[in-house]
Amino acid sequence: MSVKFQEKVTTRTRAVGAEDLTHELAHKVGERLTGGDTAQGYLAAYLKQLQTNPLRTKMLTSGVLSGLQEFIASWLAHDVSKHGHYFSSRVPKMSLYGMFISAPLGHVLIGILQKIFAGRTSLKAKILQILASNLVIAPIQNGVYLTMMAIIAGARTFHQVRATVRAGFLPVMKVSWITSPLALAFAQKFLPEHAWVPFFNIVGFFIGTYVNTHTKKKRLEALRRQYDQRRGDRPGDYGRRDY
Repeated sequence: MSVKFQEKVTTRTRAVGAEDLTHELAHKVGERLTGGDTAQGYLAAYLKQLQTNPLRTKMLTSGVLSGLQEFIASWLAHDVSKHGHYFSSRVPKMSLYGMFISAPLGHVLIGILQKIFAGRTSLKAKILQILASNLVIAPIQNGVYLTMMAIIAGARTFHQVRATVRAGFLPVMKVSWITSPLALAFAQKFLPEHAWVPFFNIVGFFIGTYVNTHTKKKRLEALRRQYDQRRGDRPGDYGRRDY
């Protein structure tokens, strides 16, 4: 009897010890990801700037990420400039868009949404906030994003801009409707509130890169079809693009 009792106690002690070790490891990983208690950490400094200078910090962050999105999307879509480089003039233009259009627009729209639902913590209010974000704010932001991408890519007429927006709007909205609720649910369950902003910035970066790549591929396909028609419908002879 004593041997069996000792074995049970030992097994239970090991289980408890493993559980404590798991919690300790998760705590350390969380500290590393969120900056922990180190005031000198990059994330801590970023969050401090976000609190003291919210609009400026968002503008700088959006500018850097938008330029990086354009470069990566050009590489993924094989969209080279007339000089054969992926780093084209569109990269700094997208950075300016992210800094002076995207960030202020998001700052204003999200600010209005937060004011409308301030102090409302019920499940119904949270659902309504998600619906408002996906049905009102997301269409505005995605429409402006696609319009500016078309202009930066070389569209100069209303017809060209409208064609780009119509081709990319529904795919972009589908991605937003899928990822936005999932990202919010993940943040609510696994991340502390002060880590939400950088997490959503990262999510937005990947979504923007996908959208940009998809739009570029659509535009390149349209250019190839136009070139084939001018060359007498001879597929495969695309020549060299100059844009």
